[in-house]
Amino acid sequence: MALVAGIDLSTQSCTVELRDADTFEVAGRARVALPPTFPPVSEQNTEDWWDALKAAFQDLATHVDLSRVEAVAASGQCHGLVALDRDGQTIRPVKLWNDTTAGPEMRELVAQFGPNFWVDRIGSVPTAAFTVAKLAWLVAHEPETIARIDKILLPHDYLNWRLTGEFTTDRSEASGTGYYDSVRNKYDYDLLNCCFGPILNWAETFPVVRGPEAGAGHVTEAAAAELGLRPGLPVAIGGGDQHLAALGLGLAEGDVVFSLGTSGVVFTSTSSPLTGGSRRAQVDGVANTTGGWLPLVCTLNCTKVTNWAGQMLGADFDTMSELALSADLQSPSLPIFAAFLDGERSPALPEATGVLSQLDGRTTRSELVSGFYLGVLFGLLSGLDAIAESGVPTGGTLVAVGGGARSKAYLQLLADLTGRPVQTISEPEATARGASLQALALLRRHPLAELAAQLRPQVSSQTEPRRGEAAWPGFRERYRQVVGFAARTRKLS
Repeated sequence: MALVAGIDLSTQSCTVELRDADTFEVAGRARVALPPTFPPVSEQNTEDWWDALKAAFQDLATHVDLSRVEAVAASGQCHGLVALDRDGQTIRPVKLWNDTTAGPEMRELVAQFGPNFWVDRIGSVPTAAFTVAKLAWLVAHEPETIARIDKILLPHDYLNWRLTGEFTTDRSEASGTGYYDSVRNKYDYDLLNCCFGPILNWAETFPVVRGPEAGAGHVTEAAAAELGLRPGLPVAIGGGDQHLAALGLGLAEGDVVFSLGTSGVVFTSTSSPLTGGSRRAQVDGVANTTGGWLPLVCTLNCTKVTNWAGQMLGADFDTMSELALSADLQSPSLPIFAAFLDGERSPALPEATGVLSQLDGRTTRSELVSGFYLGVLFGLLSGLDAIAESGVPTGGTLVAVGGGARSKAYLQLLADLTGRPVQTISEPEATARGASLQALALLRRHPLAELAAQLRPQVSSQTEPRRGEAAWPGFRERYRQVVGFAARTRKLS
């Protein structure tokens, strides 16, 4: 029985999932935690990633014969800047997507050229999360690091390299760097020269971008020995975490996914690049893993907000949900919360802090807790508004994934706010599932999008709205005002 392996390198852990190549049933799954990070400085070491990957395969080897693995694919957290020297050594810890220290440098670059310039060149207005922002920070603060750089990779690219010895990436990952044009499918070296000058040999610095059904190479003898795999196994090109999650969900055009993890992401899939709209600059017009695009908005603060609130209030997971759901969404004493505990990526307010508004003497404990959940969802729904205003269909099925999708409060409040049913799926690891799909498509030489549609996961639950109309329109303007206050005040000194 042949197996395929899907790898998910997230911020918190490295997960490896093994699936039967014939039935696509899970044959084994292992997760190894990574050292935690604490924004605004959020960094990890590449050897910790590789050690976690080795440990995950070692765990699987205790109950699965790894010689049955026939193909591999890796996904990774996006945007992080991996700087390698000429000897292939990592020069410094990797600044991750949620490291917001490059906020000042990125604001300066956006202001220098204007938001529309960036949208036209790369499809997005980069924030402190993007790789180009990390590069700008290194230029400003660590010129000695810049002088040693031979290659710049992303986290998933790094795994591809350690697995195969080849420097490769895909459109989904490249499109989140801030220097790749996913419409013309090329790195924008002129843009890099405008921003930084010829400080590096740009044409030799970045990995080769390969198509969605291409291979990254084959597992080397060295990698095979460390991971317990057979050398020579084909490695699919892989992709970004949210992008492969969309693949694993079998996302159809117009379907919308709310990914409720440490960070929050709302995204859909489309076969055409984004067009216009007054809020186009808020949407990341990144590529997907099947040749199209994955318009998304990412927030830094999602389940971490309600976890923090539960610790602060001494309430466990279930109690928090019960409290949140017992509040009346039409209550005049329901607080409005801008949930910017670690700054924010969308809107681009890396130095902002949280703002809790509309508290009065009548506000109850349940209303306060509900306000924390709602604040998280308001940020994502504001992002969905921006995606829709960019000309992208968003009227399909709503799907919630991630740790927050196990919360009755998040599911019910999302249904109430949108006035639409919210589904969850039977697969807990959508990203690893998407990587496994990609490995299977490479192994079987099957069209990737067709395979994803055939193997779309089963729906495990559907939460219906409690009222006949969407509640979000009644909150939209008040939330906008609170966000505006957060933008004006930022950190008070």
